Amino acid sequence: MDHLFTVDGRTATPISRTGLAAESLLERQHLQEWVIAHPQVLGESVLVITAEYDRWADTDGVPARDRLDVLGLDATGRLVVVELKRGTADRDVHLQAITYAALVSRFDLDTLAQAHRGFLSRRGQALGIDVCRQRLLDHVDGEWSPELLQRPRQVIIAADFPKQVTHSVVWLSEMGLDIDLVQVGLWRVEGSVVAGFTKVYPTPEVEEFTLAPARVEGEAAAKKLQERSRSRNAVHVLVGAGLLPDGARLLMTPRHGVTEAIRAEIRSWVEQDPARAAATWTNDTAKPLVWDADGASYSPTGLANHIFTSVTGRSVDGIQGTTWWDVDTTQVPADVDPGEWATLAGTDLAALARQLNGARKDWSGLHTLLDGVPAGRWTTYGDVATIIGSHAVPVGRHLGTCGRCPNAWRVLTATGKVSPGFQWTDTSRTDTAASVLRDEGVRFDGETADPGQRLSEDDLRQLLDG
Repeated sequence: MDHLFTVDGRTATPISRTGLAAESLLERQHLQEWVIAHPQVLGESVLVITAEYDRWADTDGVPARDRLDVLGLDATGRLVVVELKRGTADRDVHLQAITYAALVSRFDLDTLAQAHRGFLSRRGQALGIDVCRQRLLDHVDGEWSPELLQRPRQVIIAADFPKQVTHSVVWLSEMGLDIDLVQVGLWRVEGSVVAGFTKVYPTPEVEEFTLAPARVEGEAAAKKLQERSRSRNAVHVLVGAGLLPDGARLLMTPRHGVTEAIRAEIRSWVEQDPARAAATWTNDTAKPLVWDADGASYSPTGLANHIFTSVTGRSVDGIQGTTWWDVDTTQVPADVDPGEWATLAGTDLAALARQLNGARKDWSGLHTLLDGVPAGRWTTYGDVATIIGSHAVPVGRHLGTCGRCPNAWRVLTATGKVSPGFQWTDTSRTDTAASVLRDEGVRFDGETADPGQRLSEDDLRQLLDG
């Protein structure tokens, strides 16, 4: 981020840039602690295993003064090696990161659990080794894979990077190493210091078209990482968008990763106990499914793998479990419009996530849009959701609980009716949404609003654009 401004209408005032050294902020005591407290700067769903790790000194001959700044684990089962520099990175910083990646690539689950236990103990958390081991296992979406563990991802965070580093990292990435460059910047804003982390390499375009196929050597490891990433990302998208309320029912239809013969075996197995084909959704990014058959929590892929093994007696990897679970639209959550809920029928979790990719629980755009809907006009949950990049279901749920949404009564179902679940956030109100709309000039034919007074998607876009 080269330029930052405070804005007051037409006036934009530059904000002065500063740095960690200028603010007397240190690498370990400050920058490292920011990263540990907010591991999202390292990527989605990263668990910090340890920091300042140097326990390999006795066995591998590496001097004890060489300490790995931060070691994490992402939800696909890959280690994340983090190198921190509070100023401009050294010309050989990528070599340091590669050295640490090579060392940790030989770690196994027990080594990592011991390291995690020591890290937590130093921070006042006394957990047993078995608890630490289970914590690592639970963080991974799917079975623990030594194969993926051997190919760590590297993240280098610094205030700036010399060209020697960026050129080397680009080439190393093209050769199959997975290295991210993240720039940390500081600004002074009204007496406070603001920190920002910007991923400068690889850009999303480079990741998609250049590096992704080369990052994992070998077809088996590449496929495994790809499927796990899809499953993890799908769950994060759904939770982030707020599409499914806690308690939503899901039904199993085996799809990805199994043959028709195995699907038939699974169907016969389910007939013995129908609870095996159902689960309840919770908005937990790690294990969102509570299986009816045993009451335990699973990731979509973890449960699909468990079912596969239960039926066939064989272990499996590479299943995209989010394709196995569909929303049960026959059971409508209390705070959801039945018509909008019905639109989810026949769509699995992976497909829903693709529809919602990029949607988040940021309702500022919705508030701005609704504030512009004039009296005497109306719109629908679906049209509003399309404009803000969400879905009718989370839009409706938000309107029912927000209390700050302007003109919420002017949003109707796709059929032009007030949603059966509509209620005022002010519980003392006794009038109805339909009566308010009529007073504002909206004409009704029975319970259906005049379609001629409905705002089109183009009308809504113009409202949002100001």
